[in-house]
Amino acid sequence: MTLDAHKETLEFKAEVSQVLDLVISSLYSNKEIFLRELISNASDAAEKLRFEALTDEQLLEDDPNLRVRILMDKDAGTLTISDNGIGLSRQEVVETIGSIASSGTRRFLEAMQGAQKEGSEENQQATDNALIGKFGVGFYSAYIVADKVTLISRRAGLTADHGVRWESDGRGSYTLETVEKPSRGTDVILHLKEDEKEFADSWRLRAIIGKFSDHIAMPVEMQKETYQTEADKAETEGDEKQDSEKQEQPPEYEQVNRGTAMWMRAKSELTDDEYKEFYKHISHDFEEPLTWVHNRVEGTNEYTALLYLPKRAPWDLWEREQKHGIKLYVKRVFIMDEADKLLPHWLRFVKGVVDSDDLPLNVSREILQHNRKIDTIRGANIKRVLNLLETMAKDEPERYQEFWNQFGRVLKEGPAEDFGNRERIGGLLRFSTTVSEGTQQNVSLDTYIERMKEGQDKIYYITADSPAAARHSPHLEVFRKKEVEVLLLSDRVDEWLVSHLHEYKGKHLQSVTKGKLDLGDLADKEDQEKTEQAEKEHGDLLKRLKESLGEQVAEVRVSTRLVDSPACIVVGEHDMSANLARVLKAVGQDAPDTKPILELNLEHPLVKRLESESDATKFDDLGMILLDQAQLAEGGQLDDPAAFVGRLNKLMLNMFISGG
Repeated sequence: MTLDAHKETLEFKAEVSQVLDLVISSLYSNKEIFLRELISNASDAAEKLRFEALTDEQLLEDDPNLRVRILMDKDAGTLTISDNGIGLSRQEVVETIGSIASSGTRRFLEAMQGAQKEGSEENQQATDNALIGKFGVGFYSAYIVADKVTLISRRAGLTADHGVRWESDGRGSYTLETVEKPSRGTDVILHLKEDEKEFADSWRLRAIIGKFSDHIAMPVEMQKETYQTEADKAETEGDEKQDSEKQEQPPEYEQVNRGTAMWMRAKSELTDDEYKEFYKHISHDFEEPLTWVHNRVEGTNEYTALLYLPKRAPWDLWEREQKHGIKLYVKRVFIMDEADKLLPHWLRFVKGVVDSDDLPLNVSREILQHNRKIDTIRGANIKRVLNLLETMAKDEPERYQEFWNQFGRVLKEGPAEDFGNRERIGGLLRFSTTVSEGTQQNVSLDTYIERMKEGQDKIYYITADSPAAARHSPHLEVFRKKEVEVLLLSDRVDEWLVSHLHEYKGKHLQSVTKGKLDLGDLADKEDQEKTEQAEKEHGDLLKRLKESLGEQVAEVRVSTRLVDSPACIVVGEHDMSANLARVLKAVGQDAPDTKPILELNLEHPLVKRLESESDATKFDDLGMILLDQAQLAEGGQLDDPAAFVGRLNKLMLNMFISGG
């Protein structure tokens, strides 16, 4: 058969070239990681073939023993990482190798540019390493030590004439060519830089593999070393026939890693360094994990679980289409990445491995959805993570705060998605409050309850679109006066949270912006009587203003919330909050048009001025100004800001002319 080489040169996109420049220049302090990344990729390819071969043995061809091989050629200055795994078709090479995390490249660069504005060079380098690990560009770590990379691959199941050769010096373009490749799998050939030839030394490579890749379940093989004494060299010198025979003999290989499933070893045999390196292998994260939990379960449902909490949130944590989950093995055979049925979506940041002895080897995603054993494993995994977080929160609060700063917003999804664990998740939540300083979320609901005033029976909160808007809301004035702590909620997910977490340890969560304010035993009886009396005495004002504002408000009433501000708006007890309506509209969803309730502070000079105004036009203008100001104070937007400015200017001019 005549092979159509079909060779072409393709240009990287501009942002892809920037990523390459970044990878090549940013990891100079830890060059060894390139080998870890390439061995990890090769191991994954072999694992995927083993799974696909469960239903199609022909994919194994005549080479059933899966492995990763390292070949050095000091004379040529090359290092080759070779596997006999699933391999890549031409199209897959274009999509995976030629695109460099195409779905996230631009966001990656934006994150890098933001990080570069802060910190020292040392901190910047650490940031570079962390970001690179998050964006799935581990293959390109090869350019740390190589000035050119060649990839030759053939997908299992395709004929030898469907091989593909990809090559690039990382400077803006790559070549793609169809080639003959008798064996399936992938060879990554690194053409080492002149000052990086140490990575063609077998002893150097063995040390790196022992440090970073000893835990790989797939055998990692290297050429056996051959040694000759001076007498041996003299005896064989000039014997061309013997040299020719040696050249024809294939090299011998020996396994240089332990090659056992690390998670199946006893915890007592494993060091922290081994746990950390295995995490980097499965997560492709350049940073160490925050912590982990390792369990072996025996009985009717036997399995091993090794779960990790990362230190930093991955870049795609909030990508709706991005798959998340942990790796599933059955009897040490890899089944799938991102087994999302083993953990709920609100724990999507957890990385790890579950290896079951009881599931069928040909398990599919459809079976996972209707398997009781999977449900049992899932429930146990949730409890393990919750136990891990509760222990950390109790014994290592500073470390837990580090976790919360990265993953707190995700954890807030838990009460809505996991009713059975709602109370436990509630205990792990952290908030900023009117008592705490700054915007850091570091107050637990338990701490809030401990600090509740005598007679207080509710957990009060306010939602807003920013920390500043929450902290300075006029709704908090009476709470400051009475020294009652209020939770300040400004994350978008907070509205979702409080719509499902209605109470915690018997304490009802109450919004300070909904319905009539009920302070329970905290309210002064005298104040209540004053409010009731004021509603009677100033009924004409309330009625007149409601008629003036018309359908813009549902009601005008006397406020028990305000101390310093003239007015505020609230919604009914069972209505959607104004902040949630804004959030929904911001993401393109429909929100009901709820009419607000306008509350007045009768002691404020502006309200007194309004009540004494006999001119209908001036009354209407001042009433609208009060309503618009109340909406702005809540973070809302005005339908007609120009009209608001006009009324305000007119009011100030009248005050200036009248002298006060």
